[in-house]
Amino acid sequence: MRMEYDVIVVGGGPAGLAAACSAREAGANDVLIIERDTEAGGILNQCIHNGFGLHYFKEELTGPEYAGRFIKLAKEAGVQFLLDTMVLSVDGHTVTACNAADGLLILTGKAIVLAMGCRERTRGAIAIPGDRPAGIFTAGTAQRYLNIEGYMVGRRVVILGSGDIGLIMARRMTLEGAKVLACVEIMPYCNGLNRNIVQCLNDYDIPLYLSHTVTNVEGLHRVERVTVAKVDEKKKPIPGTEIYFDCDTLLLSVGLIPENELTKDAGILLDNATKGAAVYENMETRSEGIFSCGNVVHVHDLVDFVTMESKKAGAAAAAYAAGVRCPKDGKVITMKPGAHVTYTVPQAVRMHHAAESVELSFRVDQVIGNSEIQVTDGENLVCRFARKQMAPGEMEHITIPEVLLKRVSGEELCISVKNLNQEERV
Repeated sequence: MRMEYDVIVVGGGPAGLAAACSAREAGANDVLIIERDTEAGGILNQCIHNGFGLHYFKEELTGPEYAGRFIKLAKEAGVQFLLDTMVLSVDGHTVTACNAADGLLILTGKAIVLAMGCRERTRGAIAIPGDRPAGIFTAGTAQRYLNIEGYMVGRRVVILGSGDIGLIMARRMTLEGAKVLACVEIMPYCNGLNRNIVQCLNDYDIPLYLSHTVTNVEGLHRVERVTVAKVDEKKKPIPGTEIYFDCDTLLLSVGLIPENELTKDAGILLDNATKGAAVYENMETRSEGIFSCGNVVHVHDLVDFVTMESKKAGAAAAAYAAGVRCPKDGKVITMKPGAHVTYTVPQAVRMHHAAESVELSFRVDQVIGNSEIQVTDGENLVCRFARKQMAPGEMEHITIPEVLLKRVSGEELCISVKNLNQEERV
């Protein structure tokens, strides 16, 4: 096998596949995907429900169908795959990996794309009190057991957290004959997509307890009972509000974390809010020639958005491999999260590289009704966008035209949200 490539993509999930295809389309000759699993596709392979591809393919696909299309596109484009291979480190443009067949591999790429995806937060990360019996799974682990391994993980189920995987597993477990007793969410709003609330909970009469959390787990060998209590504004359980559920399984859907150990070890700057790499408008990190995309940058709600973001990264990586460089003394505009905005991606825009427009992705910190997204430069309003409803569980996107970016005199833009209903009450 080759030891040198134009573009090396770390991760063969939806982000890595899209980036690799895009790199080939943009002219990169030798593109390699390194994937630790025995087949490409990533998390999509266990997501057998439909709802994927509505934005990108304009049709409804299951996860394996969506992955299969990109695997086919990648192979037709001449992308090379190195499967069942673990990447140990990324040091500049040198990737150290290993597998059973080849042993230790030292590979170099003119450009590197990091697309490792994300992982679930576990029981240890949220410190649930109580016993330590069997029957506690993350929702994604339960999904893999059920959809790929063929194991039924439980019959009477409580779900903690209202992330999309948890909502989807509420429906999946019900369809397999389990009784889902409750979905419990510590926040006063649901963290999943509205369509999943309707299709996975409401359609199956599964109760959603907002502003509640699990306060105790009981069981000797297997989970026997879970205690749920209401929480106050500080997320502290309120005595006297306890609800008891006799169950044998507790599924956790309490958040996703970018899989960024390689990014950290490579010395790449991370964003404290997203826990992913800080990127420019073309998804290049602060380390020249290293790009990052998908859930390893920030957790997305739709795979279609992962694809579109990753195609941008792949095309930019191909351009870098071909020798295209950004002037180091060019103007850079930093994107600053303002009121009700938790983060923005990209975190900065280099005007030399900016296309006709720049798309920003962000999330809000609470459910907001009639509102206005405002982009300001100091005291001046650069542009604004109306919204009827926004929620933390659904990522927002806005596009700032190049003509407006060029009018920015300073080096910072602030993205904030103004609650118009609140203004009317005042």
